[in-house]
Amino acid sequence: MPPSIPAQHQDTTPGRETEMTPAPDYKPRYPGSGRLAGKVALITGGDSGIGRATAVLFAREKAKLAILYLDEDRDAKETKAAIEAEGSECLLIRGDVRDKALCADAVAKTVEAFGRLDVLVNNAAHQMEENDLQNLSEAELAKHFETNVYGYVYMMQAALDHLPEGAAIVNVTSVNSYKGNDSLIAYSSTKGAITALTRSMASNLLGRKIRVNGVAPGPVWTPFIPMSMPAEKVEGFGKQAPMERAGQPNEIAPALLFLACEDSSYMTGQILHPNGGSIVGA
Repeated sequence: MPPSIPAQHQDTTPGRETEMTPAPDYKPRYPGSGRLAGKVALITGGDSGIGRATAVLFAREKAKLAILYLDEDRDAKETKAAIEAEGSECLLIRGDVRDKALCADAVAKTVEAFGRLDVLVNNAAHQMEENDLQNLSEAELAKHFETNVYGYVYMMQAALDHLPEGAAIVNVTSVNSYKGNDSLIAYSSTKGAITALTRSMASNLLGRKIRVNGVAPGPVWTPFIPMSMPAEKVEGFGKQAPMERAGQPNEIAPALLFLACEDSSYMTGQILHPNGGSIVGA
């Protein structure tokens, strides 16, 4: 059983994994088997949380990694060190996915560094609580959609110039896409858009033999939580799940690995649900 989560809050946006108590568990739990050998993956928001756990797991499976992150330099450097400890290589790219030119540059830098791009993981996101729709500002609404939806589109637009036949795109959506969340109205709305985007692009790219799938996590202990919630709501976070605990990033990352590698070669347009037992529509 993971340790209980005490009350805490971070004022910095986005949150920092280095400041979380207890530290999220991102380390892979099993030996690798070379499922991504010879592949190159680009992960947005790869510095912490689910992104970090996925990056380190991909490295254990022999992929080379490019990590796009906003400004969490310390978290990014720790992720790079963890990737290198797995015997792989990591390129860190600092920037905002709301900037279309930056997204194109990130893809170009990845291909320049490693010679190819095989897997795109869209994971970078923005989340803030808002209990009253009438108090949701235009700026906050725009930041949610520009980060969580536009950023995914921009990254796919740039990557499609380089992804070969057999490549994979994995989009991180959320259980809130299916259940809704009365205190995460803007965030839940963007995640619903991501689910529809994933299914649309899966059909769109069938002819190019590029698979597009998604993962819809439930409550997971990532920097999002102490950054976007008041301290009293962070205490005991995850107890609302049927399993009565928060998930750890390394419990979500294997779902992304499955969709990124050939184990899921007969799947596209699908969403996996590592959410602690919530039964939601497929």
